[in-house]
Amino acid sequence: MLQIYVAHSRDFDYKSDLYAPLRNSPLNTQYKFVLPHETDEFVNSKDIIKNSHFVIAEVSYPAIGEGIELGWADSFLVPIFCIYKEGSKISGSLQAVTNFI
Repeated sequence: MLQIYVAHSRDFDYKSDLYAPLRNSPLNTQYKFVLPHETDEFVNSKDIIKNSHFVIAEVSYPAIGEGIELGWADSFLVPIFCIYKEGSKISGSLQAVTNFI
């Protein structure tokens, strides 16, 4: 089963706006989504990203931690797919780690 790490900022209601749609999607039975803030348990995101097939990054809200995670993914050659809400001003530096925005 493909493992997908989901990176995001904590500056929005990610549990309702991001996690719930993924968990309620038919894709949730086809892929293993790693949602790093789904519980309060520590998640070693660096190791998880290194062993993931790709990363989906919600980039509507800038976040230093997410930028670090995307840097790790890029250095591990893990493909990164960025998604964002229409009208969001996204960082131009994302072009350095992915062509999939």
